[in-house]
Amino acid sequence: MVESYPLSIGGRAHACNSFFERLNPLTGEVATRAAAATVADAVAAGEAAAAAYPAWSARSPGDRRTMLMRAAAAMESLAGQFVAAMMNEIGATEGWARFNLMLAVSMIREAAALTTQITGEVIPSDKPGCLALAVREPAGVVLGIAPWNAPIILAVRAIATPLACGNTVILKASELCPRTHGLIIEAFVGAGFSDGIVNLVTNAPERAADVVGALIDHPAVRRINFTGSTAVGRIVAVRAAENLKPVLLELGGKAPFIVLEDADLDEAVKAAAFGAFMNQGQICMSTERIIVVEPVAAEFIEKFGRKVATMATGDPREGKTPLGAVVDRKTVNHVERLVADALAQGAVKISGGEARGVLMPATVVDLVTPNMALFREESFGPVVAVSRARDEEHAIALANDTIYGLSAAVFTRDAARGLRVARRIKSGICHVNGPTVHDEAQMPFGGTLASGYGRFGGKAGIDAFTELRWITIETQPGHFPI
Repeated sequence: MVESYPLSIGGRAHACNSFFERLNPLTGEVATRAAAATVADAVAAGEAAAAAYPAWSARSPGDRRTMLMRAAAAMESLAGQFVAAMMNEIGATEGWARFNLMLAVSMIREAAALTTQITGEVIPSDKPGCLALAVREPAGVVLGIAPWNAPIILAVRAIATPLACGNTVILKASELCPRTHGLIIEAFVGAGFSDGIVNLVTNAPERAADVVGALIDHPAVRRINFTGSTAVGRIVAVRAAENLKPVLLELGGKAPFIVLEDADLDEAVKAAAFGAFMNQGQICMSTERIIVVEPVAAEFIEKFGRKVATMATGDPREGKTPLGAVVDRKTVNHVERLVADALAQGAVKISGGEARGVLMPATVVDLVTPNMALFREESFGPVVAVSRARDEEHAIALANDTIYGLSAAVFTRDAARGLRVARRIKSGICHVNGPTVHDEAQMPFGGTLASGYGRFGGKAGIDAFTELRWITIETQPGHFPI
């Protein structure tokens, strides 16, 4: 018998009349049975968060820091449950689940450190006797909408810094991993974030639009952050704009990985393989396009092909292979369509084979050109396109020939050259001699173009989740013209 998991509203289990089931992508068995929230439930979550806001926002930085540190420890104590939930709900490997937990706990501790960094400033005023202050204050209720692919990292990112800033939060869980996201809220509530400081809403896929719309529309919600596809991000942004509410969007990507002729090819191969195939390529920062200049293309492809051949795919529950399952058969079909289109137009498959259900092998396709769908569309699966560039200038042009702009990388032994190239790539993030997949709790994380706007992480997160106010104090009698 599969346990049924309720909503968490006001720090307590919230009764729900209906539930939905998330199936294990490998076995087809029920992985999780979770509450299917209604619009009324979404409104209740907003009311609970609003009721908790005055007291929580008034808590001292030290109190908030202490509670966040408790939440980090509570998360760590649930490691085994997190691993089981991610394996069952999304087919993750144990390594990916434990990495998720490690980075998420780091994010909570970084958020705890931010509580005393929410500062303002004194601004010189031209008015005699006027003391002018710029003060940062909590925004109110923050709605975080998190995805399934890095579920612990991205859900914690959606709520930890908002809490540190004195906001209360609602986490709208992914329909694909409701138990994983529910465990996060259990940890926070257990650490003392009760009475509506944190709230969890889970919903059946067919109710997503109505539930999310009600959450965005709730008058107490003052900030929204969404991580997910560009298509859904546009919908969220429009709904938020209709309510005049700021939204932070971290959306799709098509990360380029440039290999110049003076690159350390062995290092480039390692970084490209990691960036392309970690979590089966289901990361927003995944290396989707390798752009290698012609003078070293043949050598790079030969080395890269040998590396990828060692990266087997297998049942993540057995823990014997670096690659596990993709999230669903739809992903397999999408990747296979992109590969077939490229091959039909003259591209060449270097590695890869037939998928076994949702177990899809690492696939490398060479000679990909901009007219192919594989060059343009986000695959979000275990495939990487290799394109040839004539020279550095052509490589930069190919890298920028995309609607996306999240992460990028360039490999060269000349650090100054690498920095010059990085400055010309249109992306929110660029790494010189490092993989496109790289995240740290204190860094300003986010993209540009169709990859979204706004920044998570560190002091950038403070900017995103606070209101900047101007307050003045008059210290001497006023003189007015009328």
